Amino acid sequence: MIHRLVALSLASLAIFAALSSQAQGLRPAAGSAAIPAPARMPSSAPLQADYIVAVVNSEPITNNEVRMAVQRISQQFAQQRRPLPDSQQLTRQVLERLINDKAQLQLARETGIRIDDAAVDLAEQSVARQNQMDVAQLHKTIVADGLQVSQFRAQLRDQLTLTRLRERDVEARVRVSDLEVDQYLSEQQQKSGDPAAQEIHLAHILIVVPDAATPEQVAVLQTKAQKLLERVRAGEDFATLARELSEASDRANGGQLGLRSTNRYPPLFLSATQNLNVGGVSELVRSGAGFHILKVLERKQAGMPAMTVTQSRARHILLRLSPQLTEVAARDKLGDLKKRIVAGQADFAAMAREISQDASAEQGGDLGWATPGMFVPEFEESMNRLAPGQISDPLVSRFGVHLIQLVERRNVAMSPREQQETVRAMLREKKFEDAFILWAQDVRGRAYVEIREPPAP
Repeated sequence: MIHRLVALSLASLAIFAALSSQAQGLRPAAGSAAIPAPARMPSSAPLQADYIVAVVNSEPITNNEVRMAVQRISQQFAQQRRPLPDSQQLTRQVLERLINDKAQLQLARETGIRIDDAAVDLAEQSVARQNQMDVAQLHKTIVADGLQVSQFRAQLRDQLTLTRLRERDVEARVRVSDLEVDQYLSEQQQKSGDPAAQEIHLAHILIVVPDAATPEQVAVLQTKAQKLLERVRAGEDFATLARELSEASDRANGGQLGLRSTNRYPPLFLSATQNLNVGGVSELVRSGAGFHILKVLERKQAGMPAMTVTQSRARHILLRLSPQLTEVAARDKLGDLKKRIVAGQADFAAMAREISQDASAEQGGDLGWATPGMFVPEFEESMNRLAPGQISDPLVSRFGVHLIQLVERRNVAMSPREQQETVRAMLREKKFEDAFILWAQDVRGRAYVEIREPPAP
């Protein structure tokens, strides 16, 4: 199970637990997960005369600590194009978070939680991979942005410490019984007949019909749309066709319209898809905008997790790095191999049997059907961007350098047992949030906190 992100660090680094676990093959060890890429560090600003704004037990929090944290969070908001909270409110929230983190770090040290250098090294490597660079390049970027490498590694260590503490003390409190799962499923079943409680996720391909189009022009455009529909039904990837040929503004994301309640879709779309199963494709639909081809990506009960899962079948070629094979050399070798395969001069499966250094080599690199979360994140993210038949560029993971080919993709209904476990995980997530808040308040309440002077911007 991939652990949840329990807290956003003030250094804009979200660290997951169990990074020191050793993964087997491409599948992460139980409890392991990736580190999201950090926001770019802000350049150093001239520091004012520093002073202590708060003391947590015997440890101080300085004004410059608060200022730098506020700068980093402000930059993150700007990168995400989110409105920035009121500066005074943000400063108070940052100080409160620093106090809570300080109290929790002290508790972690007192109760024996230690993060060794190997875990920090692995976290650092994961951050570098997420930013598509190696560790040496990451260090250069950190220094150029005004942060010392030792400070960066200390922040990583603190976040790993906090995550381990929270998992140990909070996760253990969260339990979801079979009765709670059954009750929730029963309540949702009672709502299943209510159309307002249904959610649907559609994708579409649009061929625009201009307002002033003549009947002859409409006929030509309808023929164009019909040929596209035939290609979809012949097995071509819907998302790829949408990206390449749709004339809708959402074509870049494969024409996905999003998971919405049924009352947020045009009645025309609902009518065309009401009898379709997940994965089904509609006949041509004529709207005021033009001709649409609709595909049902997901159906679910509002308040329920999805009861279908998208599985991918891929194959790969892995070259493991060594003193004799550098990352650059491995990338170049697999890049050349990709060109040969795409040109029809080599066969992917045959080359996997010949040169891949993974256990899947005997099967031509075939990894079988995989559900989300089975592969390490860097591999899965690259695989998910592929359409069936496509080959990735060389990808660096914690295991080496890969070349990935997506063979096919399918939607599979969950078994009753899988549905129960999905609901259990959803209920556990809700309980975790409440338990975490109460636990953090308790840790804060047992700490001696003295507010000295308000932070200055």
